Amino acid sequence: MTYVITDACVDRTDRTCLDHCPVDCIRPGERMLYIDPDACIDCGACEQVCPQDAIFFAAELPQDRQVFLQVNAEFHEGVRQRGDHPHVAALPRRN
Repeated sequence: MTYVITDACVDRTDRTCLDHCPVDCIRPGERMLYIDPDACIDCGACEQVCPQDAIFFAAELPQDRQVFLQVNAEFHEGVRQRGDHPHVAALPRRN
């Protein structure tokens, strides 16, 4: 299993999770952060410090956010478009 960053991270500037990940498996896109599922060690350090509650353990990912398991994985496989996964790039901007 792995941790997954979801749409609650889109267009947010807080990146506290980057400083708390012991294996540096979180990478920034243009509008959100993404967890590399192959590098994640399932420690949960990122989830505990996320002020947006955007990070979930994959097995506990809400049904309406299941797509973000694939989004995070594909981002790290190089399927990007202008700095973000196409799914994220297509989301409306937040102020």
